[in-house]
Amino acid sequence: MAIVVQKFGGTSVATADLIRRAAGRAIRAKQAGNSVAVVVSARGQTTDDLLDLAYEITDRPNPRELDQLVSTGEQISIALVAMAIHATGHGAISFTGGQVGLVTEPVHTKARIQHVNAQRIYEEFAKGNIVIVAGFQGVDANQNVTTLGRGGSDTTAVALAAALKADVCEIYTDVDGVFTADPRLVPTARKLDEITYDEMLEMASLGAGVMHSRAVEFGKKYHIPIHVRSSLTENPGTMIVEEVIRMEAITVRGAALVRDLAKVTIRGVPDQPGVAAKIFHAIAAANVVVDDIIQNISRQGAADVSFTVAKDELATAMDTSRRIAQELGGGDVVADDKVSKVSVVGIGMRSHTGVAQRMFKALADAGVNIQMISTSEIKISCIIDRASADKALRVVHDAFDLGQG
Repeated sequence: MAIVVQKFGGTSVATADLIRRAAGRAIRAKQAGNSVAVVVSARGQTTDDLLDLAYEITDRPNPRELDQLVSTGEQISIALVAMAIHATGHGAISFTGGQVGLVTEPVHTKARIQHVNAQRIYEEFAKGNIVIVAGFQGVDANQNVTTLGRGGSDTTAVALAAALKADVCEIYTDVDGVFTADPRLVPTARKLDEITYDEMLEMASLGAGVMHSRAVEFGKKYHIPIHVRSSLTENPGTMIVEEVIRMEAITVRGAALVRDLAKVTIRGVPDQPGVAAKIFHAIAAANVVVDDIIQNISRQGAADVSFTVAKDELATAMDTSRRIAQELGGGDVVADDKVSKVSVVGIGMRSHTGVAQRMFKALADAGVNIQMISTSEIKISCIIDRASADKALRVVHDAFDLGQG
């Protein structure tokens, strides 16, 4: 008997009709002879509403209590989906992340999964039940509720698929699959039939909101085929797999945008060995995820260090940076909370030249100034002013003819 994991995002369970539709998909998969586990997100804007409640109380909610609060959104969803399945005469049972043994590191608001005990799910499969699991959440070793960060239900689903040795993990969303860019911002964006784990990992980390990057990491590590598809149609979506046909023949697979970034600059730090290590050790200890880093050329024994973080982590990053700057004898710490990042991604970059020149020229012709540049073997990213973000994504997408099949 095959095992199928299905994940439904918040927009796919936002109304009673959509919940019944999701329940119907799970039932049909069960009737096809599969054991079925379903992971669901909080309905619609529930997580945002819960966060708003927290910030009505304080501008710096306690992270543990914030996790206690926002994890309730998924608990509503799992109960309603289970009820919808019961209403059709089929068996189902709902569990929180902690109840199915999803254990995370002891970090709040962005914990990483350490292991999943699938025994309880197997027991319910043996009873013929469809198992409904709350996404986005788990518990640490001390049974504190933790959450995995925004989009973490994807990670729950693929981690569960890995633990269950599932045959496929289906990610149901409000779009038809993975596109060459966000179709809401780029009308010419085209759906991809297939994309590699590596390309999807870069796309997800660079702002392609259709998949959570850590979910793709799990898929790649445990060789889980991931099918991203619409919850509103029966059309095939995009398969995320190890390799695609002629994978290096296409130079650029897609373009992505991270809109809400902030740039922090620590001025006048000593230009000597170990300084960067001290700075980013302190930032890491504060559980702030750093995106891009650049150090300016030394002048009179001192240098400026700039890095980007998610906009909602700016306050913590600034507090930590001011402290470490003072310890190092550095200068001012300044921030720009209105930057974005535009990127292009493609396995074919490994074997093609001229990608950077083509991207930079497209941005220059559109009057978009580049503040920082970062690269990897299969991606090029540029930090730009947020006011130019949408235009930058469109011109880069067009520069590589990504809308043409």
